[in-house]
Amino acid sequence: MTTIAWDGRYLAADKMTVNNGLARITTKIWRVGDLLVGVSGNLDAGMAMKNWIERGENPDNFPESQKKNDTYTPTCVIRNKEYWVYESTPFPFRIEDDFAAMGSGRDFALMAMRLGLPAKTAVIITAEFDVGTGGEVDVLDSWRDSACPE
Repeated sequence: MTTIAWDGRYLAADKMTVNNGLARITTKIWRVGDLLVGVSGNLDAGMAMKNWIERGENPDNFPESQKKNDTYTPTCVIRNKEYWVYESTPFPFRIEDDFAAMGSGRDFALMAMRLGLPAKTAVIITAEFDVGTGGEVDVLDSWRDSACPE
C-alpha cells in the first residue's frame, strides 16, 4: 500500500510501510542514473525491480517474483520526463497523461493533481483519506536534483 504521484515534473511518494500490522518508515522512490524509479506493493519485490533497473533492465534477468500476477509490484520509471510502468513482464507501457499515480491512494492523488495541485501536495492530501498512505513524503525532481517547492 502506498501512493506514488507524478505531476509531469515531480515524483512523490509517502514513506509508510506496514509489515504484519506494524507501521514503519521506508523509501519507495529513487534516482537511478538518469531515471526516477518508484515501487508500489510488496517492497521486497519492489527492491528486486529497483536492482534489475540498476543493472540495465535486461529482459533475460527479469525478477522471478515480478513474473507472477499474485506477487508482482507495479513499478514506475520516469525516463526522459515520460511515465512508464512495469507490471509482470520486462516490457513497460507508457502512461501518456499529463500526470499519473499508482498505489492504494492513486484515485485521491489523481483527483488532487487534476485540480492543479503538485504531486507532493497530492500525496499529503491522499494520506488524509487512504489508510495505506502515510508518513512524510519523498519528492524527486525530474529536471534536476533539487527539492520540491512546498
